[in-house]
Amino acid sequence: MQEILQAIEKYLIGAMPTAALFIVLVVAYQFLVQTPLTAVLAKRRALTEGAMEDARKAVAEAEAKTAEYAERLRLARADAYKLREQRVKQWNAERDTALDAARKAAGEKVRQAKAEFDAEADSARKTIQSAAADLAGLAVRAVLPAAAGGSR
Repeated sequence: MQEILQAIEKYLIGAMPTAALFIVLVVAYQFLVQTPLTAVLAKRRALTEGAMEDARKAVAEAEAKTAEYAERLRLARADAYKLREQRVKQWNAERDTALDAARKAAGEKVRQAKAEFDAEADSARKTIQSAAADLAGLAVRAVLPAAAGGSR
């Protein structure tokens, strides 16, 4: 048993430099590799998350601008529609005014033509009546004997 203890002691003493070297390597790894690597990864994650947040903000701004442009377009279309309606109303009013003027002018021409027609009809009636009276007188003279006032 003594020999086993001496062998274990010999192995432990021989493993001390290896264990010390391992501890030094672990500490060196911690300070030289892991700490800077962790810092770089954290920075990269922060930048990535920042970029993602910036992208979300950009998308939100783009959506807001799109909504704003859509609203402006809707208002512009509404204004164009109102302007079109005003022009149509104005054109209709001008058309109605022109139609009224044409109707009045046509009515005046009809009244003038009717007055001329009536005047011509009265003139023709008077001419016919005077001619009828002359013809009646001639007919009476031709049919009735001379004693009754006829002249043959």
